[in-house]
Amino acid sequence: MFKSNFAVTYIDILAASQRLEGIAYHTPVLTSRQADEKALAHVFFKCENFQRSGAFKFRGAYNAISQLNKDQKQQGVIAYSAGNHAQAMALAGQLLTVPVTIVMPADAPVQKISATKGYGAEVIFYDRHTENREEISRKLANERGLTLIPPFDYPDVIAGQGTATKELIEEVGQLDYLFVPIGGGGLIAGAAIAAAHLSPGCIIIGVEPETGNDAQKSLQNGKIIKIPVPKTIADGAQTQCIGELTFPIIRTLVKDIVTVNDNQLREQMQFFAERMKIIVEPTGCLGAAAVSNRIIDVSNKRVGVILSGGNMDLKHLD
Repeated sequence: MFKSNFAVTYIDILAASQRLEGIAYHTPVLTSRQADEKALAHVFFKCENFQRSGAFKFRGAYNAISQLNKDQKQQGVIAYSAGNHAQAMALAGQLLTVPVTIVMPADAPVQKISATKGYGAEVIFYDRHTENREEISRKLANERGLTLIPPFDYPDVIAGQGTATKELIEEVGQLDYLFVPIGGGGLIAGAAIAAAHLSPGCIIIGVEPETGNDAQKSLQNGKIIKIPVPKTIADGAQTQCIGELTFPIIRTLVKDIVTVNDNQLREQMQFFAERMKIIVEPTGCLGAAAVSNRIIDVSNKRVGVILSGGNMDLKHLD
């Protein structure tokens, strides 16, 4: 249906699903009576916080690296990431015996840095407020002969991320709404393509931090808007702009983009920890916080929510 317009199609998501079979976890879908009462709806949480490396990013990373040719795998890959793509790339590289270099901000969460190194990746730090991570990564890729795999604007990454929504809809059936966190747009782009094929009537809603609403501004203006690095506890959504490949998909298939603030994210993390006994990182709570606070009226609707990750600094619960 959208094949001629986008860099990724549902066929690509199907192919990614086959590559990930038996490697990526088929994460659980959880429900909660209390969550339903807060939202006045029937809410289905796709728990990518239980995915390998702790986030949905493993799907796209493994799918992307597995598609490289022999020479590219031997030379190695490079990526830039605040944490979850870093960990995912490092683990995927370890599983596929591919050397991985990661460019990470020096202020990335300590546990994400530790996990990335623990999976065997080389980590190179930069200052996210004064340096450009894309430029650093491209320079290193050229110098070392590495393949650059960005965290969201890469077809095989987008296709891999779409498999989470494919699993969700196949498990719970048709949805009226699907709420998805937005950083660079890889997750929601894949989700929107999967939902358009499997649940055509589903309304896709993106959710960003209040201080980092570049995607919302981009959708409203019909062009990619770049903002300064946002200050928010949702470190996975501290991107300055969405991608050249993800934006056309978002503009066409995403109905609206809304925002939540850091206090609402803290409340949502606490709800998950206390009521549902799960750990969800701030970025992973974006969609859930929008539903719980009824930013959009979803009364009596069947609502899917992607919990994108669980790699959290526990100090955020203080």
